[in-house]
Amino acid sequence: MVATGALRAIFRVNLGVKKTERVLVFTDRPSRKEALPTEDITRRERLRDLTLLTVETGRSFSKEIIFSEFPSTGSHGAEPPAVLWECAMGKQAVAALREAKLLGPILRKKAKPEALQKAEKIIHRHRRSAVDAIVALSYYSSSHTTFRDFLTRLCGTRYASMPLFDAPMLEGAMNVDWQALAKRTREIAKTMNRFYTVHVTTPNGTDMKFSKKGRRARADTGIITKPGAFGNLPAGEVYFAPLEGAAEGTLVLEWAPTRELASPITLTVRDGLVTRIAGDEPYVITLEKKLSERPENRNIAELGIGTNEMASRPDNILESEKILGSVHVALGDSSSFGGTVKTPFHQDFVFFRPTVTLRGKDRKRLTLMKDGRLNKKILNPKS
Repeated sequence: MVATGALRAIFRVNLGVKKTERVLVFTDRPSRKEALPTEDITRRERLRDLTLLTVETGRSFSKEIIFSEFPSTGSHGAEPPAVLWECAMGKQAVAALREAKLLGPILRKKAKPEALQKAEKIIHRHRRSAVDAIVALSYYSSSHTTFRDFLTRLCGTRYASMPLFDAPMLEGAMNVDWQALAKRTREIAKTMNRFYTVHVTTPNGTDMKFSKKGRRARADTGIITKPGAFGNLPAGEVYFAPLEGAAEGTLVLEWAPTRELASPITLTVRDGLVTRIAGDEPYVITLEKKLSERPENRNIAELGIGTNEMASRPDNILESEKILGSVHVALGDSSSFGGTVKTPFHQDFVFFRPTVTLRGKDRKRLTLMKDGRLNKKILNPKS
C-alpha cells in the first residue's frame, strides 16, 4: 500500500502548496529509442502509476493541478521537450523564445551566453504565467537543466525533483523528521564552506581531491517552501560543483545508478576529467558510450555528502546518494548549481564508508567523516 500520508506531505510540508496556487506534476514514458529490459519497463510503469496518484492527491491542496507526460529524453540532465516548457512557463513565453530563435539551441544545450541572457529576459517578462510549484516525477532527472534553472531563478517556482522515485521511498527515506534533517544538512554545508579543498578516500580504492575555491556548498533539506527553492525528494545532501580542471585521482565504482556492479569499474581522473575507464563489467560499455558523446560529459561535476538517516537503498541513486555517511560524485553538467560545464548529461555514483578531509587557510584541516561516520563535533561544536 502506498503511504498516502507521505504523498500529502509533499504538497503540505515539503512544498507548502497553498489553495491559490497552480502545480505542475510531470513524468516521462519510454521513448521508441529505448530498448528496456523487463525490470526497467516495470519500474517505469510503477513510476507512472505513482505520478497519477500524486496528481489526484495534489488536487485537494491547490487551485489547479496540471499533468504532463512526454517521451523520455534518455539522459539525466537533458532538457525536457518544448511541450513541458509550455506547461510550466506558458505558451506565450515559449512562443517568444521560438520567435527569437532561442528555444532550439537551449533544448540542445548549445545556447551561447548572450543567447541565454536574451532568453532570461523573455522568461522574466512572462514569469507571472509560470506555475507556482513543480513535482518532477520523470525517470530521467531534470535537476541539471536550463528549464529548471529558469523556473526557480527567474520565475520563483518551487521545484521538487524526484527522478527514479518509487513507492517504498515513501515509507523509507521520505519518512524522516524534516526539521532535524534540515538542521543537520545546513550545519554540514556551513562547515564545508569554511574550507577550500576536499579529499575523499574509501576502502575500495577511491582516492580523490577536489577544489572548492570559489564554490559554495549547498544544502538539500527537503524544505522547498521559499520562492525559487529547489531540491530532491527524498532529500538529504550537501553538494557543490568542484572547480573545473582541478579534480584529481581515482574513482572505484561498485554501484551503477540502479544496480550493484558484477565487478568494480575504475575511473582515472586528471585535470578535472575522466581520462580512462577500466573494468570487465558490461556497464563499462554504457559509460564509455556516454562519455564519448561530448568531451564535457567527462567533467567531474559534483561532490555530495549524504545526510538522511532514513535513506538505506543502494540500488537507486536518488535514494543512495542521500544515505547518511555516503558520498557521491557526478559526471557531466554542473551549470545549474555553480559550475560552468553545460551538457545534456549528469550522472551520479555513490561511494560507501568514505573518509572526507577538509583543508583550508593556514593548513587548517578537519576530518568531516571517517569510514562513513560523521564527525559529531560538527553538529555539537561545544561537546
